[in-house]
Amino acid sequence: MDQSSVLLWVKAEPFIVGALQVPPPSKFSLHYLRKISTYVQIRATEGAYPRLYWSTWRHIACGKLQLAKDLAWLYFEIFDSLSVKTPEERLEWSEVLSNCLSEEEVEKQRNQLSVDTLQFLLFLYIQQLNKVSLRTSLIGEEWPSPRSRSQSPDLTEKSNCHNKNWNDYSHQAFVYDHLSDLLELLLDPEQLTASFHSTHSSLVSREAVVALSFLIEGTISRARKVYPLHELALWQPLHADSGFSKISKTFSFYKLETWLRSCLTGNPFGTSACLKSGKKLAWAHQVEGTTKRAKIACNTHVAPRMHRLVVMSQVYKQTLAKSSDTLVGAHVKIHRCNESFIYLLSPLRSVTIEKCRNSIFVLGPVGTTLHLHGCDNVKVIAVCRRLSISSTTACIFHILTPTRPLILSGNQTVTFAPFHTHYPMLEDHMARTGLATVPNYWDNPMVVCRENSDTSVFRLLPPCEFYVFIIPFEMEGDTTEIPGGLPSVYQKALGQREQKIQIWQKTVKEAHLTKDQRKQFQVLVENKFYEWLINTGHRQQLDSLVPPAAGSKQAAG
Repeated sequence: MDQSSVLLWVKAEPFIVGALQVPPPSKFSLHYLRKISTYVQIRATEGAYPRLYWSTWRHIACGKLQLAKDLAWLYFEIFDSLSVKTPEERLEWSEVLSNCLSEEEVEKQRNQLSVDTLQFLLFLYIQQLNKVSLRTSLIGEEWPSPRSRSQSPDLTEKSNCHNKNWNDYSHQAFVYDHLSDLLELLLDPEQLTASFHSTHSSLVSREAVVALSFLIEGTISRARKVYPLHELALWQPLHADSGFSKISKTFSFYKLETWLRSCLTGNPFGTSACLKSGKKLAWAHQVEGTTKRAKIACNTHVAPRMHRLVVMSQVYKQTLAKSSDTLVGAHVKIHRCNESFIYLLSPLRSVTIEKCRNSIFVLGPVGTTLHLHGCDNVKVIAVCRRLSISSTTACIFHILTPTRPLILSGNQTVTFAPFHTHYPMLEDHMARTGLATVPNYWDNPMVVCRENSDTSVFRLLPPCEFYVFIIPFEMEGDTTEIPGGLPSVYQKALGQREQKIQIWQKTVKEAHLTKDQRKQFQVLVENKFYEWLINTGHRQQLDSLVPPAAGSKQAAG
């Protein structure tokens, strides 16, 4: 079988979810990661290899790389969220944490956690995706390359830190350009020279190629089935190409690298393929008098479950509400939506909201990361494993999350508030994504940016400004209240408001108004209420719930 029938590509998820949208610590450079690789591999008996325990990583990160413990845990935890675990295992871990009464107990539990050592090293290395390069910031693009790297059709803009996570051309270029480094990082220490470099005769272990499956997968002869890299590399007919020797049970470094380079191609399930040939969804209607055309595309009709994408752009002045199998387990990107109300009420894999303004997003549980970038006056209501935000202005986050929300660079006037809504399938969807109601760190954000560690960038919503949010759609399901309830100060504020309403109703009743006076009074109240609806912007929210004319009804899907 000739090697041209093998197609390999770089997986999207490690970059969409795993690459933190912030320049990595300087100690994540190849020089230090090579040292760590050697250090852990010669300490196999000390919880370092093939599984790296939290206690060992903490020792390396805090002791040798001078990272703060919170930051060391952050990278460990993000990588853990990418590892394959059942929802039950995730819920079990939440329960263990929620039963801890002190920081020491939490630490004791964390010490029992371990991750795949070699894959974790690759994960630390791909943080370089968002490294700020002086050259790139000066000239704005990569050096010219002999390989054609047409710009991604992803709503074409100059590549920057924040769309690299979704740009599959960036993922492919990153792995292609750094392939030798990635392979060297995985070599057994005795295969390296004194300066940590490979030689022409270096051998790559099977374990190293299994680890590389974290980033690369492929198929044979355009078959529907997707295989992890190691299964293809170890497949008998490909041994001559991949450089595998049955005798030594290792790969030739030189042959393996050559084979990988010759087979690497574009991701058939990436954002660009989704936008180019994905199924167009008629979920949004065209608003009269606007030139902006809403674009919604998905690849769920062709992609395996772990590769589902939904990309939504330029939804303008409307309510879009979906609970659909198309969304289940999908990575969702919402781009340049304005003055809209978007409800995606299904269990989601990840969500990125970029360059949106004056809108409300109500999301089903997000199994990994919910990231916002470049948004202005947006409200997000969600249960998510992790929230991270960058370059946002005047945004409000009503969230339930088992990890500390990450405030990256460039944010102004951020407000955090408790999760305050429910829909009938919510608890079922939370169980499917392995998200519990405790622990809940909505009110304990972590400022992760070089510019400042100034906590005044955020505030917690004052209870006097708090109202619950009602999702105005009928659905099947058992959830009838906010999962986990509300923090007592917010519950108390609602109770006091309820009391005021009762006093007001009693006062009106005791005024003994005549029929005419009651009518007059009702008109006054309604006028005031209407004024309030317009002043607060709630009028548009209510109007947009009225279904569009029959000709432009939202399509099911």
